[in-house]
Amino acid sequence: MSTSGEHGYPDTGHTRTHLPGGDPYGGAPRRTPRSSSRSLITVVGVVVLLIAAIAFANRDNSSSPTDGSAKARAVGSEAAPTAPSGTKPVRTEITGVPVGFAHTAQGAQSAASNYAVALGSTNMFKRDNRHALLKALYTPAAAASLQAPMDKAYSSQFLARMGLDAQGDPPKKSTFVSRVVPIGTSVRAYADDKAKIALWYTGLIGMAGDNSTDPVTSSWKTWTFDLEWSGGDWKIAADTQKDGPAPVPGDDKAATTDEISKATEEYGGFTYAR
Repeated sequence: MSTSGEHGYPDTGHTRTHLPGGDPYGGAPRRTPRSSSRSLITVVGVVVLLIAAIAFANRDNSSSPTDGSAKARAVGSEAAPTAPSGTKPVRTEITGVPVGFAHTAQGAQSAASNYAVALGSTNMFKRDNRHALLKALYTPAAAASLQAPMDKAYSSQFLARMGLDAQGDPPKKSTFVSRVVPIGTSVRAYADDKAKIALWYTGLIGMAGDNSTDPVTSSWKTWTFDLEWSGGDWKIAADTQKDGPAPVPGDDKAATTDEISKATEEYGGFTYAR
């Protein structure tokens, strides 16, 4: 069985002691280094590298086409799967939610990310806002079938358990937090008019306040959307969620309710693009 030393290196069972003066292993005395020669070699090496860098940069500029198309293709062919496309994700907004996504797999991923943020927001706890989101994000058939069940799910009893009143508002001097933060997306299936997108996200929910019995906690889930191209945009036809994958919790100190309230007010959300 091997063991490791203090800094993670294997422990050989031997200790080396660096002694002043000559070679500790009995060899011939060490020669005095020629500092002037070393300095000259170092300077020459730096100059050579600098000249080579300048030559490479000039060659790259002179050989690149004026429109940059060849360079763009080279970069794109080596891009990592999570690299942004550079395409503007949306044109307009409805009920504060980005819409008008590209009719591509990347557009479907952007749509799923932003729709999850909207559906995980505090707007879902307010009846009129919830109805507006359902109408804007789901297909007409899905929105019609979901409205009544969602109204039942967000009942006054449920809102009360969350510390909210019947209108979905928190008590005075308290801040209700409900956020979805996308981590990444995966295309499970794609056709011209349909897409199945899985979104891995972390969520925050709870009440920040001195008298709160439901503090803000985090969770990790995967949200899968069946999207359809309808009316010139991606719409949700169906969606499901499951727990995880969740990383090992860190050793971060939990923030106070005041810190959570302040952070919620100071830090806004993002428009997510693939």
